[in-house]
Amino acid sequence: MAIDSNENALPKSSSKPGPSDLFINILGASFSITTGEDPEYLNEVLDQYRLAVANTQGISGMKDPLKVAILTGFLLCDEINKLKLQVEEEQVADEKLMNRTMNLVMSLVDKVNEIPLPVKQHQING
Repeated sequence: MAIDSNENALPKSSSKPGPSDLFINILGASFSITTGEDPEYLNEVLDQYRLAVANTQGISGMKDPLKVAILTGFLLCDEINKLKLQVEEEQVADEKLMNRTMNLVMSLVDKVNEIPLPVKQHQING
């Protein structure tokens, strides 16, 4: 990903940004990034970040852009870690459920194997 603090310094092949260029103007800072990501995806991420910044400003009352950016990053990392922990807990629960299911299946198989085979009529008369 290329980052340039002066949007005019990036090479322009047309009047609009290329498919992987994104102009960011937030918290008093303006710059462009160039990446191989889909432009729609980049805009979704930028919208999420803008919402996160607005939430941070709303809950903290902070106005200083650097502090808001740092706190927003911190809160986003906290959210990521909580989601990772939740996924890990769900994976452990899934593994326990899978083990319990396999134990039940094996128990059923053992019970089925204990059932005597029916004796055929011609074996009795023999």
